[in-house]
Amino acid sequence: MFKRVGLFLLTNIAVMVLLSIVVFILERFFGISLSGNGYIFVVAIVIGFGGAFISLALSKWMAKRAYNIVLITSDNISSLDKKERIVWDVVSDLADRNHIKMPEVGIYKDMDPNAFATGATKNSSLVAVSTGLLESMDEAAIEGVVAHEMAHILNGDMVTMTLLQGVLNTFVIFFARVVANIISNFLDEELSWLAYYGVVILLEIIFGIFASIIVMAFSRHREFKADEGSAKFVGKEKMIAGLQALKKMQHLAGGEKSKLASMKISTKKKGGIMALFSSHPDLDDRIKKLEELSI
Repeated sequence: MFKRVGLFLLTNIAVMVLLSIVVFILERFFGISLSGNGYIFVVAIVIGFGGAFISLALSKWMAKRAYNIVLITSDNISSLDKKERIVWDVVSDLADRNHIKMPEVGIYKDMDPNAFATGATKNSSLVAVSTGLLESMDEAAIEGVVAHEMAHILNGDMVTMTLLQGVLNTFVIFFARVVANIISNFLDEELSWLAYYGVVILLEIIFGIFASIIVMAFSRHREFKADEGSAKFVGKEKMIAGLQALKKMQHLAGGEKSKLASMKISTKKKGGIMALFSSHPDLDDRIKKLEELSI
């Protein structure tokens, strides 16, 4: 679940770094000046939204290769076991009911019980589940989790995340360069360019940390909405079952030195400032909201 957000953010950062290097080369070695605040804002928009939308466009391709996802197709659908068939059937049913193109459905090998949805649009999306999830959850829980991922697609969460990330990228890049310009003006001309880019890098890191707090807050909000969507699609009992299964596995991982201890699920409640950087709400909070939900 949280892997979807991490993959998107990492790709976004990589593209932003690449575009920033291109701008640096143009300014430093080709004499193309982009130092005025008007130009800086244009560059910030290009890099900020460019990084976000390129990340979105590549998200499905990257996910398939990052997790070695095996797609379910007409050639292998007959060989699916009962739980794998549930994944396919839930995706197919919800796609038909909501009049969108059938998302690609895949399974990847990972002991981490996880699932995610990604893709540039509702009609070009992917739902993937791990073998760990299929092995550790019962049929009702699997149905709830898959419906949760379909809710992300139907809510357009990836596009909304991209727009938010683009806006935040733009302001991070713009204000980092404005402040760097001011500081470099007080330094010797021979050192000003070095100081400028040093300050830019430092401020982009600092401003980026604050921007990530906003991104994570939105991520937590959309998890609640996806839980609600799953409850409406297949019943809140099934989504609650999925969350309770995750909670149980987290408890086992913390209580014994078993293979569960190496799972990467981040479901423990984070306290203090670290709670601001959590992409998912606490499991107990999610279960409580679902129990209070009237459908």
